[in-house]
Amino acid sequence: MRKCATKCMKENVSCRESGCRMWIDYEDDHNCALIAIEKNGDMTLHEVAERLNISYVRVKQIQDKTLQKVGKRMLAVQH
Repeated sequence: MRKCATKCMKENVSCRESGCRMWIDYEDDHNCALIAIEKNGDMTLHEVAERLNISYVRVKQIQDKTLQKVGKRMLAVQH
């Protein structure tokens, strides 16, 4: 975990570094995706959508595209 996330968890404060690529606008998880993962573990697509303030459908599209890319890379490695 990044130092900033560890510090926020230790001090029980929300991250103020909105320029950080791990920053999310979700106070319950101290505005940090890393803290959200640490606190909640596996999350549903609906939970992810809520934290990112995007629709469930958009999260599903991102997931499908990612799985497609991973599948292509796995095929390339096998050959």
